[in-house]
Amino acid sequence: MSENVVWHQHTIDKAERAKALGQKPSIIWLTGLSGSGKSTLANLLEKKLFEKQHHTYLLDGDNVRHGLCGDLGFDDKARVENIRRISEVAKLFVDSGLIVLTAFISPFKDDRRFCRSLVQEGEFIEVFVDTPLAVCEQRDPKGLYKKARQGDIKHFTGIDSAYEVPESPEVHLEYVDEAPEKTAERLYELLKQQGYVS
Repeated sequence: MSENVVWHQHTIDKAERAKALGQKPSIIWLTGLSGSGKSTLANLLEKKLFEKQHHTYLLDGDNVRHGLCGDLGFDDKARVENIRRISEVAKLFVDSGLIVLTAFISPFKDDRRFCRSLVQEGEFIEVFVDTPLAVCEQRDPKGLYKKARQGDIKHFTGIDSAYEVPESPEVHLEYVDEAPEKTAERLYELLKQQGYVS
């Protein structure tokens, strides 16, 4: 960073924005394998929070790859940069007073730890969407596992690139054969019980 770049202090701070919105800003970070159901659950959870008058924004892995991270590949170095950029954006959303939901494979522990380090204690809620590889591969909603098995996609998480399972997520959500609406409701109740949402 250039020594000529100086942080500008805003008059309105995060606490005031949060008070105006009537909520506790946070990052609800859904992580798991491709096909685990992260995007589906994040979308349903956002709908639930929106119905409860929460102010939210959802960052989804594929959508972000169309713009902010459209210049990145999928090797390990690019994946780290992808999550670094998302983490910084999520931090800005928290500063604005929003509840930001994310749906990213985010396979590396250090990257998720980095995002946690950007915000205050209790503002990063890691949700491990725990769906076995065999189930994800059976679902294969985008046909990516098939391509990875054929060798058409390299560095695919769970096949030839590692996924580092969260050691102590705030929420460990098993999701195998339950209806997504029911799982999303279960996730909402878990978040509510722990005081992350109202």
